Amino acid sequence: MPNPADLSAVELLEAYRSKTLSPVEAVDAVIARIEAWEPQIKALYAYQPDVARAAAKTSEARWMSGQALPLDGVPGTIKENIATKGTQMPVGTAARDLTPMAEDAPVSARLREAGFVMLAKTTMPDYGMLSSGLSSFHELARNPWDVTKNPGGSSAGAGAAGAAGYGPLHVGTDIGGSVRLPAGWCGLVGLKPSFGRVPIDPSYYGRVAGPMTRTVTDTALMMREISKPDARDGMSLPPQAIDWLSLDLDVKGLRIGLQLDPGIGIPVEPETKAAIEAAGRAFAMAGAIVAEAPAFLTREMLDGLDDFWSQRAWADIGALPPEKQAKVLPYIFAWAKRGDGLSGERVYRGMSQMLAIKDAALKQSAPFDFVLSPVAPVPSYPAEMASPLDDPNQPFEHIVFTLPANMSDQPSISVHAGVTKEGLPIGLQITGRRFDDLGVLRMARAWERLRGGEVPWPRVSR
Repeated sequence: MPNPADLSAVELLEAYRSKTLSPVEAVDAVIARIEAWEPQIKALYAYQPDVARAAAKTSEARWMSGQALPLDGVPGTIKENIATKGTQMPVGTAARDLTPMAEDAPVSARLREAGFVMLAKTTMPDYGMLSSGLSSFHELARNPWDVTKNPGGSSAGAGAAGAAGYGPLHVGTDIGGSVRLPAGWCGLVGLKPSFGRVPIDPSYYGRVAGPMTRTVTDTALMMREISKPDARDGMSLPPQAIDWLSLDLDVKGLRIGLQLDPGIGIPVEPETKAAIEAAGRAFAMAGAIVAEAPAFLTREMLDGLDDFWSQRAWADIGALPPEKQAKVLPYIFAWAKRGDGLSGERVYRGMSQMLAIKDAALKQSAPFDFVLSPVAPVPSYPAEMASPLDDPNQPFEHIVFTLPANMSDQPSISVHAGVTKEGLPIGLQITGRRFDDLGVLRMARAWERLRGGEVPWPRVSR
């Protein structure tokens, strides 16, 4: 049998069911994996191996008594900014007061109810406002594929943990690409569900929580649980009966858009472009109708978004006393400070660009069942940098493919498409119609079959 740390959730559940493996053995294997990798990649916060072992022992008893829960004994992690009862939540920044959270957030509650074994929370940058593992509170997170590179962010630790094999199930949050970017740069499947599909608390425009796993089926398994209703999210969708594990799809006749130019931002580098074009050809050979999806983002849209979000960040950071402001990551402070003093009219017009992006994204994708694109225009970049450009005056130039789906409420997924000559993962993004989360999962599963082969997950070196 392979190392239990490398088994999918589906494989673990089957092994528990057949009694060829116990949750205790699986959790012990993952703890050993963490001990080997964590000194290098720094993915975890609030790591509690003894608590995880106790939970695995309880899970083992349920399996032995025939009372197993849907995810019983499957180990993994939850992003630091998703509340778990009794754990402090710094949201990545040394400027925040640390207070144990009073209750589980909806995602944490659903996973706990399903028997999930949480090994730790995962690290993130200050306020979740970077596509990077850089943080003023946490140690620098690194990418297991190449520890000199960035795992991406803001679900930085989740991306690193998934690639390293810290259990099969991880969950992040996404408001502009924060699940899909680290998933793409770490070789994972990362789903940004339709807005409101997964209840969260607190909710905000475009903000979602979503799975980060090694396989599409594991993502579907996770969605079956975390999409269950929770009254705390007043922006969540009405509960819907979805057969999350019905993933078969014949792509013949599907209308697929291929987008390689977002209209603005960092140009797509050649190896990334070639990988996404190859995916388009594979779908065409399988019978899909593939056509160019036009660019639609503009400078006005991106700059307006920057105005709104920098001012929103400064509303929080600017209210801190000077001694706390000094603790904020310098890049984040410099970016947020640009929002200081913006006029109400300018901020309003900036916020209006979110609706402009939504309108343009929906019109661009309307002729298609799905749109394919890169997740990011470039592969991962040096670990110490805050973004591929590392410039607080150009903060969003690399999120031009991921951002629109947050504004348009559409489901969008990252799935591994290949590696560069340097061995860095390239992510394929598949975006579907609003609320067609299952369709996006089916397309991603179809791509896994078309792609073929196993992802060559990185191995720890001591």
